[in-house]
Order: sequence, then structure tokens, then C-alpha cells
Amino acid sequence: MMRYLRWIVLLVAIVLMAYPLGWMIAVSLRTSEGLNLRYYADVWNSGPFDRYFINSLAVAAVVVLGNIVFCTMAGYAFARYRLRGGKLLFFLVLSTIMLPKQVILVPLYIEMQRLGLIDSYWALTLPFLVDPFNIFLIRQYLLGIPTDCEEAARIDGAGEMFILFRVVFPMLTPVLAVVAIHTTLTNWNSFLFPFILTNSTSMRTLPVGLALLAQGAYSIDWGHLMAGAVLSALPVVVAFLIFQRRIIGGLTTGMTR
Repeated sequence: MMRYLRWIVLLVAIVLMAYPLGWMIAVSLRTSEGLNLRYYADVWNSGPFDRYFINSLAVAAVVVLGNIVFCTMAGYAFARYRLRGGKLLFFLVLSTIMLPKQVILVPLYIEMQRLGLIDSYWALTLPFLVDPFNIFLIRQYLLGIPTDCEEAARIDGAGEMFILFRVVFPMLTPVLAVVAIHTTLTNWNSFLFPFILTNSTSMRTLPVGLALLAQGAYSIDWGHLMAGAVLSALPVVVAFLIFQRRIIGGLTTGMTR
């Protein structure tokens, strides 16, 4: 009896999660002429949608790479070195996770404006190259890894950077997969910061472009908006299908440590 109950609960959960996606696809295909791809063609050809797509890809790639490199260095320092005031510093890093992102919006805008970086790739990437949550993940994962290989490398005369990137880095593959997923999804779907930090069409990302695309004077063009949303979600879905084994492996490995 319990087995069938679990299946029923899982089936209901699947339907609840799949319904919004199915509705989005259905609306994007339903036109006055019937089911066709007219909305998709309109969205893709309605101006710089390809530019939005390229901007989102470029920004996401840079931010993910930055988080993998810099958060690994920070997490390694917190996990392996006894720094003076290290616990206090780590507590301050963790405290920023509880800080709403909207709180730093105005100071960040002022800082970017003073540096002359508004409406540039620098504004879209530089403030997000380090995520405190990713530092926490990597630090906690490193605490569960023995230091034998690192000590052996030091005895052989290896430097700290060599040890970090040639010895420790390969052992971090599962948690770095989680970092990459978390950072990609957060950055790919980000709307508020790209909207505030850019003011030209050529620098907009997909969420900003989609929000402005279907806004009419008195209504929302749901067909075009849903078509754009499907195109925006497609790269993330494809990436998950390709790397799902690594993703699930990284998540389950991180949970067991």
C-alpha cells in the first residue's frame, strides 16, 4: 500500500512541476491560424534577440569561470589555512548569504557609475565573479577530503598554487559541478541587476529583453512572451540533459560528505 502511495505522490509532483512548462509551450504554439511556430519566428527576427542570447551566454560563461576559480581559492584558504581572524572572516562571508540582493543594488549602481562601467560587460560580470554560497560549498567539501596528497606534494617541493590547481582541483569535480549549475541558473535568470546596470539594447540579456519584448501599451502579448521564454529555457534544459549524470553525481556526492 505504501509503495502505491509513494507512486501517487510522485506522479502528482511530476504533474504539478510539468504543467507550467506544458502550458508555456502550448501558449507559444497556439496562434489564430492554429498550431505553428510563427511566434518563435517573430521573436527571433524581432530585433536583437540573437544579441540578447549572445550576451547571456557570454556573461554566464565568464561568471561561472570566475566563481570556479576564485571561490575555489577562497574555499581552499578557509579549509586548509589557520588564518588570524579566519573564523570571523568566514562568518562575515556567510552573513552576506542572508543579505537580500536588493540591499546592495543602489550602492552597486553608484560604484559602477563612478568606475564608468555602466552599460558594459564589466558591470554584468565583475560584481558576480564570487558568490559566498559557492565559497561555503567548496570549503565544506574540502573539509571532508584528507590532506595526504597535498602533504606529499609539499614534501616533493610543489608550491601552493601548483597544489591547489593540480592536486586539489581535480578532486573537487563533484562540488564544482554543483557550483557551475547554481551559478549558471542564478545568472541566466537574473533580471534586476542587468536591467538596472544596462541602458542600451546591445547590452541587454535574455530576461531583460523578454520582459521588454512583449510589453504592450495596455496588455501583454503572451504568445510571443512564452515563445521567447521557451527559447530562453532551451539551453539550460539541453545542458541538463547532456550533463545530468555529472549533475546528479555532484549533488549526491556533496550530500554524503
